[in-house]
Amino acid sequence: MLHFSRWKTLLIWLVAFAAIVVAAPNLLTEAQRASLPGWLRHDRVTLGLDLQGGSHIVLKVERSDIVKDRLEELVGNVRNALRGAGIRYTGLTGNDQTVTVRITDPAETQKAVDLLKPLTAAGGHSGPEVGLQQAGEGQLSLQISDAGITADVASAQTRSLDIVGRRIAGFGYTDFLVRPDGADRIVVQVLGSIDAERLKNLLNQPAKLSFHLIDESMSGQEALNGRWPVTSEVLYSLDDPPVPYLVDRTAFVTGANMVDIQPVVDPQTQDTSIAYRLDAGGKERLAEMTGQNIGKHLAIVFDDQVMSAPVIEAAITSGEGRISANFSDDGVRDLAVMLRAGALPATLTSVEERSVSPAFGAESIFSGLVAGIVAVVLVAALMIALYRILGVIAVVSLIFNLIFIVAGLSLAGATLTLPGIAGIVLIVGMAVDSNVLIYERIREEERTAHSFGEAVGRGFSRAFATIVDANVTIFIAAVILFYLGSESIRGFAVTLAVGILTTLLTAFTLTRSIVAVWVRKRHPRHLPKSLLTHLFEHANIRFMGIRRYVFTASAIISLIAMVAFASLGLHLGIDFTGGSLIEVTAKQGNADIADLSSRLNDLNLGDVRVEPAGGGANARIRIASQGGGENAEQSAATLVRGELEEDYDFRRVEVVGPAISGELTMMATLGVLAALAAILVYIWIRFEWQFAVGAIIATLHDVIIMLGLFVLSGIEFNLTSIAAVLTIVGYSLNDTVVVYDRMRENLKRYRKMPLPILIDASINQTLSRTVLTAATTLLALLALFLFGGEVIRSFTFAMLFGVALGTFSSIYIAAPVLIVFRLRPDAPDGEESNKTDAGVRSGTVV
Repeated sequence: MLHFSRWKTLLIWLVAFAAIVVAAPNLLTEAQRASLPGWLRHDRVTLGLDLQGGSHIVLKVERSDIVKDRLEELVGNVRNALRGAGIRYTGLTGNDQTVTVRITDPAETQKAVDLLKPLTAAGGHSGPEVGLQQAGEGQLSLQISDAGITADVASAQTRSLDIVGRRIAGFGYTDFLVRPDGADRIVVQVLGSIDAERLKNLLNQPAKLSFHLIDESMSGQEALNGRWPVTSEVLYSLDDPPVPYLVDRTAFVTGANMVDIQPVVDPQTQDTSIAYRLDAGGKERLAEMTGQNIGKHLAIVFDDQVMSAPVIEAAITSGEGRISANFSDDGVRDLAVMLRAGALPATLTSVEERSVSPAFGAESIFSGLVAGIVAVVLVAALMIALYRILGVIAVVSLIFNLIFIVAGLSLAGATLTLPGIAGIVLIVGMAVDSNVLIYERIREEERTAHSFGEAVGRGFSRAFATIVDANVTIFIAAVILFYLGSESIRGFAVTLAVGILTTLLTAFTLTRSIVAVWVRKRHPRHLPKSLLTHLFEHANIRFMGIRRYVFTASAIISLIAMVAFASLGLHLGIDFTGGSLIEVTAKQGNADIADLSSRLNDLNLGDVRVEPAGGGANARIRIASQGGGENAEQSAATLVRGELEEDYDFRRVEVVGPAISGELTMMATLGVLAALAAILVYIWIRFEWQFAVGAIIATLHDVIIMLGLFVLSGIEFNLTSIAAVLTIVGYSLNDTVVVYDRMRENLKRYRKMPLPILIDASINQTLSRTVLTAATTLLALLALFLFGGEVIRSFTFAMLFGVALGTFSSIYIAAPVLIVFRLRPDAPDGEESNKTDAGVRSGTVV
C-alpha cells in the first residue's frame, strides 16, 4: 500500500524548503546577499571560467633550468673547494648532469676525492644527490642524480606557487586561483576581463635581477672569437641587434636585496625606469664594489640578459638608484611587479591556455538558460499530455529536482561550466524518465491489484530496483568523467552525478508523497487517461522475427564504421592533437574570412583554417600543432594576437601543447575503458552472465557506430565528444537494464516459454517506457542543440544521435544476443507453453 505518515511528509517538505533557501542566493545580487541575516547560509554556485570569462593557464617548471642551476652551482663548489685547498686542476666543465675535472698531480687525487665527498651528501633523499666517480690519470666526475633533480623540481614548484600568486595580485587581479598540478605544473585561473598575453608574460619569466661587474680583460666580441676566463660568461644585451658583454659570474647584489621597487616616469623626457632601494646587506656590498671599481662598468643583468651597463663614476653609498630599461610603460610596470613578487627558481612554460572573454561567457549563460527553459516547457507539455494530473505532479517534482541540484552544487561549492549547464538540461529529460517508469508500472499493476491505491504502492516499489539499476550506469560514467582532467568536463560530470542522485531522491520521496496525497484525497480508480495513454498498451510487435536481418544490417554498418575509422580517422580537436583554436569578433562590420586567411597564411604557421562562427561578425581560427614543443604553440597564438588585435576582439582562445594533448589522449582512452569495464561489471553482478555479454556487445555496437558518425560527418572529436560517448554508453545501458529487468521477471514467471517469444513479450511490455523515456530525453537535447550555443553543438548532436542509437540497440542488439548464447533452451510446444504465450502477449500478469 502507498502510505506516508504525517511526520515523513513534513520531513520531505522541510528538506524541500531548505533546498529553496540554500538555492535562493543564486538569484540575488552581491548587495542583496550581503543584506541577508548572518545565520542564513550565503552559498552559491560559482560560475566557471567559460561562463564569466577569464584565463586558465597551466605552467610547467622547466627541468632544464633546474639542471642548469644545479650544474653551475656544483661547478662553482668544485672550483672553490679545489682552489681553497691549493689543488691544481684542469678541464673543469659541466655537461648535462655531469661535472668533470682532472687533477693535475695524480698524487693529489685521493685528497681531492676526500675534499669533494661532502658535495655528494643527500639532501633529504634516500640516496646521494651527487655520485662521485674516479677514473685514471686523476680524472674525477660528479653525476647529479635524477632523484636530486626531481626533488629540486618539486621544491621549485612549491616556491613558485607563492611567487605566482604575488605576481597576479600585484597585477591587480583579486579573483584568481593558483594550485599545484602533478609533480612539476602549476594551474592558474584568473576570472574576469584580463589581458591573457600580458598575464602569461608576467608569469613565464624567472625575473632574476642581479648586479655584476663587466670583465674588461677583453671585449664581448673578442671573447666570442677566442676563450674567456672561466670566472666570466658572455651575455647579450636587450638591444636590437643584441650586443655581447663579458660579465663576471659573481653577483654581489640580487633582486632579493631590493626592498622597495617602483616604476617612475621622468617628467622631462617621459622615459620610464625602475627606482629601487636596497636592504642593509645589499647597500653595503654595492657601496664596497662600486667604491673599489670606479671607472669600470656595472652590469645589471635580468634573466641572463644585460639590461644596462653604466660606468661607475663614484661609490654608490645611498643604496638607492634607478634602472633604465628599453621597455614600454606597461613593460616597466610589469617588471616592477615581478621584482616585488620575487624571482622564480626556474622558467615557467605555458603548456595550456584556455581564455574566454566576459562577453562570450555572458552569451553562453543566456544560451544555456534559454535551452533549459525550452527543455522544461517541452518536457512538461509531453508529460501533462501523457498523464494529466500525474504529469503535473511530475513537472512539480522536476522543478524541485532542479532546485535540489542547484542547492547541492551550492553547498558543495561546485563550479558551474557550460557543459555543466548542458548536464542540467540533460537531467531535465532524464529526470522524468523515472516518473515514466513508475507511472507505466502502475498502469500494469492496475490489471491485477485489488485497488488503485494498491497498484500505486506496488508500482513505486517494483519500479525502484529498475530505476536504481538504470541510473547507476550513468552515475558510473559521470564519476569516470570527473577524473578526465578538464575543468569544463568535470563541471558536466558533477551536475550529471548530482542530478542523478536528486532524481532518485525526488522520485521516491517527493513525487511519492504528492501522489499519496492525491490518492488519499481524490480516491481515483485508475490512472488519468489521454489520447496517448493506450498508444502501446496492446503492442504485439515480433521484434525477434526480423532479428537476423537487423543484426546483419547492424554488423555491416559497424564494419563500415570501423573501416572508415581505420582509413579516414577522426577529425581530432586540439585537445588531442595540440595546436590553437581562436574565436574572434570584428570590431566593425563582419569578419572577412578571406582576408583573415590571407593575413594568417603570411605568418607561416602551417595549416591554418578560418571559418564563420555563429554570426557574421564572428570567425573561428584553427592552427595545427607547430611541432616545435610548448613554446612553439604559444608563439603561434601570440603572432595571431599581434596580427589581429587592432581589428578584432578575442572571444575565446585555446592553446594546447603537445605534453597536455598527449596526456588528454591517454586519459580519454583510459577513461572510456574504465567506464565500460565498471558499468559492465555492475551488469554482470546484477544479472546472469548472458545479460552481461549482451550489454557488452550492445555497448560496443553503440561506441563503434558513434565513432563512425564522427568520422563520416567530420564533426570535431574533442573532450566533450568523450563526454558524449560515455554518457550515451550509460544511457544505452539504462534502457537495456529496463528491458533486461522485465525479461528477468518473465523468466521466473514463464519457465517453459520459448525465449524469442518471451523477449518479444518483455520488449512490448516495456515499449511505452522505452519510447517515452527516449522522447523526453530527446526533447531536452533538441532544446540544447537549437539554443545551447556553438560551443556544445557537436556534443548535443552526438547525444541526439546516441540516444536514438541506444534505444535501438537495447531492442535489436542486447536482446537477440540472449538467444545466441541460449539464455534458456526453447521449451517444447505444448499446451502450457501456448497458455503462457497467450497470457504474456495479452499483457496480463499471471
